Amino acid sequence: MNSPRSPQTGSGQEVRAAAARALTPVLNDQGSLAGLDEHSVITRDRALLKELCYGTCRRLPRLEALARELLKQPFKKRDMDIQALLLLGIYQLLYMRIPAHAAVGETAGAARLLGKEWATRVLNGCLRRLQREAGALQARVDRDPYIALEHPPWLLTALREAWPNHWRDIATANNEPGPMTLRVNQHHNDREAYLAKLNEQGLDAHLCAHAPDGITLDTPCDVSALPGFAEGLVSVQDEAAQLSAALLGPAIAPRPGAHVLDACCAPGGKTAHLLEQFEIALTALDSDNQRLARVEDTLTRLGLEAELRHGDATRRDWWQGTAFDAILLDAPCSGTGVIRRHPDIKKLRRKEDIPALAKLQAQLLDNLWALLNEGGTLLYATCSVLPEENADQIAAFLQRTPDARVTTPTEVAWGEASGAGRQLFPQSHSHDGFFYARLEKRAAE
Repeated sequence: MNSPRSPQTGSGQEVRAAAARALTPVLNDQGSLAGLDEHSVITRDRALLKELCYGTCRRLPRLEALARELLKQPFKKRDMDIQALLLLGIYQLLYMRIPAHAAVGETAGAARLLGKEWATRVLNGCLRRLQREAGALQARVDRDPYIALEHPPWLLTALREAWPNHWRDIATANNEPGPMTLRVNQHHNDREAYLAKLNEQGLDAHLCAHAPDGITLDTPCDVSALPGFAEGLVSVQDEAAQLSAALLGPAIAPRPGAHVLDACCAPGGKTAHLLEQFEIALTALDSDNQRLARVEDTLTRLGLEAELRHGDATRRDWWQGTAFDAILLDAPCSGTGVIRRHPDIKKLRRKEDIPALAKLQAQLLDNLWALLNEGGTLLYATCSVLPEENADQIAAFLQRTPDARVTTPTEVAWGEASGAGRQLFPQSHSHDGFFYARLEKRAAE
């Protein structure tokens, strides 16, 4: 019951139908919330649409278990949009402060807008039963710890095996919305001065504990409300992600003009942070042209320049032959450290995805290491909390790479030692889950 109050409008059925359409590909394993079109509803309903979609995915394992209790038989695959409406209705009744009559009536009525009037009676019956029997039904499904903690069994098992002292806290944090954290552009301002600007605008916030440029808002807001956002004074970036610049600083700050590669750079937050902090020649590489365009937009807003290259970091056909002084490898990963920001991961990610991701990460490490100057630094980063992608990955790399030396700092106040790196876990009202390992390429003997 922690979600913020959502606005009610006269377009209640339309926004719920739009949410069902957005969730249907997720439920069918054919899409993600990355494609959510907030403009499919009127302006005043966009916050509600996002809350309905993200909140439903965040609670999905439990909502699906309750739906099974409420239905005499499951919906056919062609009616997954009606399943989505049922899940949306359960979410509203249990987790939002929408009046029950609106949650039931508007959700059931939305079936007509999907061309399935027959479903209004089914949805009405299921949701009204939930109103009557909510306590008993929730107690029944919560006997299963996977349901009670709202995680798929494979993932909760993996967390428990990897982190016996932390797994419950990780799961709890995954089930809460992540805070909105800002990165102040030191070219224009220091964060104390920017914090004062926020306070002047009535936006309460506090300084991040670990990221020297970070500020976390007490309540998220639209970026248009941030002072100087359009002029590049500030960006939105999680505190854990901001640590990459501080970790690379010792390698590149003493080398003005250092040749730096940001591999797998999209959407560009870390790229921009490095350029804000250091005088470097930066190449930003990504295999997705559309995401690379987002990097360009970010740099344009901030008034920064980098060489943008479209290419696959497991290959070298994009490389122009000059070795790099430093490489940031923010590797593709399971995203298990940022589930609270991408809750559809609970539905879309599979146990069998992890070995394939680990293989790709190993290929990236091996290929990029060869492009690093002697004495250069590679920073390996993921937004995962799974050892296969993190500590185990780096341990295997060190075993086959004799000229790699670990330089990951140990005297820091964030995260905990994990093999050759440091692991951060998602924290309520604080940073996401992240892993970092810093490696230096030793000179040939």
